[in-house]
Amino acid sequence: MSRTPAAHQASATPAPQGSDPTYVELLERLARAAAGYYRDLTAAAAVHGLTMTQAKMLILLRQPLPMRALAGRLACDASNITGLVDRLEARGLVSRHLDAADRRIKNVVATEEGREAVRLIRADMRATSAAFARLDEEGRRSLYELLGRLHPEEAT
Repeated sequence: MSRTPAAHQASATPAPQGSDPTYVELLERLARAAAGYYRDLTAAAAVHGLTMTQAKMLILLRQPLPMRALAGRLACDASNITGLVDRLEARGLVSRHLDAADRRIKNVVATEEGREAVRLIRADMRATSAAFARLDEEGRRSLYELLGRLHPEEAT
């Protein structure tokens, strides 16, 4: 028997009765959602010969970013970024350019091939797509707004 989105939503863990969810309950729910996303991202990236971290880097490169900023957003040491960029650059997925305002800074830029890899990876993230498909337009808007409120300094 196939489950409809409404049936799947009904089987989800119900909200606590008579009280707001606790901090721990919210953390656990957020962690489960993030773990599902990263499992899906890891599997989709592997199909394209990439690690999850390489895929995350490509996804972050909607605009050119300095290598130090990439390290911060990926929560890794700046020395690790050089190796990641080297491997992606060897595959033609990114390139490095000196910053016009400060030539000591190297910006990493996704190439057309890198942007296509992101598109293909996202298309292969079927579990994540199915999860978002269970939300109606209002639910997607609400989720977007709430997630932006969790870390507003990173919402751009």
